[in-house]
Amino acid sequence: MKIGILGAGSIAGKVSRTLEQMETIGCQAVASRNKEKAERFAAEHGYEKAYGSYEEMLCDKDVELVYIATPHSHHFEHMKLCIEHGKPALCEKAFCENAEQAREIMELSREKKVYVSEAIWPRYMPSRQIINDMLASGIIGQVYTLTANLSYPISHVERIIRPELAGGALLDIGVYGINFMLMHFGHDIERIESSVRFLETGVDADESITVFYRDGRMAVLTHSIFPRSDRKGIFHGDKGYMVVENINNPSEINVYDNGDRLVKHIDVPEQISGYEYEFLESADCIEKGLTQSRSMPLEESVRMLEIMDAVRKCWKK
Repeated sequence: MKIGILGAGSIAGKVSRTLEQMETIGCQAVASRNKEKAERFAAEHGYEKAYGSYEEMLCDKDVELVYIATPHSHHFEHMKLCIEHGKPALCEKAFCENAEQAREIMELSREKKVYVSEAIWPRYMPSRQIINDMLASGIIGQVYTLTANLSYPISHVERIIRPELAGGALLDIGVYGINFMLMHFGHDIERIESSVRFLETGVDADESITVFYRDGRMAVLTHSIFPRSDRKGIFHGDKGYMVVENINNPSEINVYDNGDRLVKHIDVPEQISGYEYEFLESADCIEKGLTQSRSMPLEESVRMLEIMDAVRKCWKK
């Protein structure tokens, strides 16, 4: 499948280094508002064509799937643009700024019968099923709580601190904590509580999110744009606990009993980077005529943004 990249920033470069190593994927075109930037990017990553406008690339008949790598503030606009041109799109997380935008994209995708999916990579990774199988096995007994954190020192990055670019911790990294919770605890949520600290620019810098489930389970998520955290996801059961190393790209899983003794260690399957899975699934879905992903259906992208909207509502109280 031939890929077009919309946006030529840092995430586009990381993804492209993975695409270069995939046998069934071709790097067809890259588009930037700056033609020279697109040309440099194309030369560096082996794209056949470089465009100085997004619309021009979307008219390229050889582009079969568009990867949207622009800031969060532009995802809604650029997904609509892809759908209007009949181009399947895989959009970087966070899918949109809010649930209202996500619902509109879902409805437009269905109306036009054009594939759209959110590129939140843990959804597509084999580790997702491994973790759920371990929880279902009862190895740590009845699970009561989940704690997960993700923080990176990214407060110097312009798009993170600027509200007009939909910056802040929640949309950039909090999305991973929420995603981790939903993948492994599900959706039957009773209530959400959250505390936040804002930057002077108005974007959220640090937050804690506590989610109470109707069956009595609880998830506690923390995110920040200042330190690098350990990035662990930990499930606590009455027979032990399970630690997932790096919730946004799991590397290993360790299970401990109540005496803190290691009872099971699992390494996740080898991979290029982890990005490859979302492209492999998208290519398969498009070839089969599907208009959304199996691993990340559009309803789930809407649901994630509904939770983020609820979190932000807590901050206004």
